[in-house]
Amino acid sequence: MSLDYATLNLLRQNHPAWRLLCSDHAPLVASFLERAFVTPNLRAISEADLVEALEDELYGLRQQLGAAAFPRTARAYLDDWASPDRDWLRKFYAPQSDEPQYDLTPAAEKAIAWLATLAARSFVGTGSRLLTLFTLLRQMSEGSETDPAVRLAELQRRRDDIDAEMARIARGDVPILEDSALKDRFQQFTQLSRELLSDFRQVEHNFRLLDRRVRERIALWEGSKGALLAEILGERDLITDSDEGRSFQAFFDFLMASDREEELTRRLAQILALPTISALAPDPRIRRIHHDWLAAGEHTQRTVAQLSRQLRRFLDDRAWLENRRIMDLLRDIEGLALGLRETPPPGAIMTLPETAAAIELPLERPLYSPPLRPAILDTPITGGLADVDDSALYTQIVVDTAELARHVRQALQNRSQVTLREICELHPLRHGLAELVAYLNLAAADTKACVDENVTDAIIWRSVQADGRQRQRRAHIPRVIFTR
Repeated sequence: MSLDYATLNLLRQNHPAWRLLCSDHAPLVASFLERAFVTPNLRAISEADLVEALEDELYGLRQQLGAAAFPRTARAYLDDWASPDRDWLRKFYAPQSDEPQYDLTPAAEKAIAWLATLAARSFVGTGSRLLTLFTLLRQMSEGSETDPAVRLAELQRRRDDIDAEMARIARGDVPILEDSALKDRFQQFTQLSRELLSDFRQVEHNFRLLDRRVRERIALWEGSKGALLAEILGERDLITDSDEGRSFQAFFDFLMASDREEELTRRLAQILALPTISALAPDPRIRRIHHDWLAAGEHTQRTVAQLSRQLRRFLDDRAWLENRRIMDLLRDIEGLALGLRETPPPGAIMTLPETAAAIELPLERPLYSPPLRPAILDTPITGGLADVDDSALYTQIVVDTAELARHVRQALQNRSQVTLREICELHPLRHGLAELVAYLNLAAADTKACVDENVTDAIIWRSVQADGRQRQRRAHIPRVIFTR
């Protein structure tokens, strides 16, 4: 993009990030949004929680700057930040929810990231960046080479270098990175990790823009339905086949591999334990940065799937309405034809009503009749006597399915899959068979869960008898496996 006067002037007038930096309340907006969304890596916050957090922030600022510093309410500020004139927050409704949700827009996150670069850094490294550039050039050069001889020669050269390095290490010559090189590479890793988290929000925003353009093209289509279907449905999936979709899917598949996740966890723990890196006081979130990547990637993945389903449902509804109208007309024609097949009338077969206006005079409307108001006697309420057994009301068993789902998620935090028997061993059944059936219902509703019919697991629990003694119960079921 050319940074000429006209382009920059247009950006200053229309770009939300520039408007945020020029805002009178830019320190409040940037600091609050960074602490609410960027630091905890949250993709959606309910309106009640965000209003409460902003009220606390405004209360603290008014104590320091005076009551007239920020006169508006927290809800008014959020509505203003989410308006089209600002476009710093995205206000939407989640599926099956009537409470508004807020998410940070990519433009606001860009402004916050640029403000973070203004702070002075104690150490600025360039060596690791140069190595990264050389690595990227080598990958592009090797990936675009079509001559097998050239690629084999390059692989042989790399193999000779590895053999020579292994020989030096075997002789005791072990090269170790200096402290400055470690700081340089760790600083670049931290910067790229945070930039990757912000890229997820931009990718999700691009998916939404692509889906909006497709819907506008469908709504303004004036040709035949066949041409529309050939243009829209001719591709396998318009959203996932885009450049952002293919790049995101490649990243997500690479990170979802269990060996990659274990390697990231092991290497992060090893690097953060080095004295040179510990002296830098790194952000504690770096230790679990790959989990933040997975959470942000999974949210983007759900958004893409939801947009694809909505697009498919939108097209299916249009086709269903058109087909239904056609079938209704055909059935009417068939019915009339069958009725006139044996005894056709001598005169006109079908008549059409003339076009006329339906006139309704004011005096033809019924008069207003007031509703009846029941007379309620003001008599005191006295307590009655019940002769029924109400003990059944106090012996009900209620199984908290949300708590059982939380047990499954906690068990999957440190492993890729877990069986129902292992979950019952970590959290013994308290309500017996009813709780076991609730676990099975969760597995049936979870598309990622599976059942191994060839293996049988024994679920053991203890129940209290009528006489107060405990008795061991056992249930044999096929192995149920929950996966992440």
